[in-house]
Amino acid sequence: MHLLQREIILNIEPQKLWEFLSTPINLNELTPPDLHFQVLSEVPDTMYNGLTLLYEIQIPIFGKRRWLTEIKHIQAGAFFVDEQRLGPYRLWYHQHRVESFEDKKSRMLDQVIYQLPYGVLGTLVHKFWVKGLLEEIFDYRSRRLVELFGE
Repeated sequence: MHLLQREIILNIEPQKLWEFLSTPINLNELTPPDLHFQVLSEVPDTMYNGLTLLYEIQIPIFGKRRWLTEIKHIQAGAFFVDEQRLGPYRLWYHQHRVESFEDKKSRMLDQVIYQLPYGVLGTLVHKFWVKGLLEEIFDYRSRRLVELFGE
């Protein structure tokens, strides 16, 4: 199993950041364009416990893949989890947390627990490629959030 953690301070009130993050279509804003991310399922205005979302993503070398996630464990204004139901990982459990920071700022924390399929081969692919790819994706996400809301 692998762990990816990120933290960013943003110049936006926690409730407004929560509203942005809890609107599923906004994931498009936070995904690098070269992944050709596309939401295939109908998307409600606001997420809810048990919501499943089907995406298509272009994974370099491997081509287009579908990814089905379920939104779980929502504590409105504070955190939620998206968990892969079908997709490129053996396990993907991503917790998004929003906290108040100083005056009218937010701290956003991401914690992803994930595992690739294929045992030892998956471990090698992670070491030489997937780890760096995920870091690039989350770096892009941080840059976009700063562009949208300021640091």
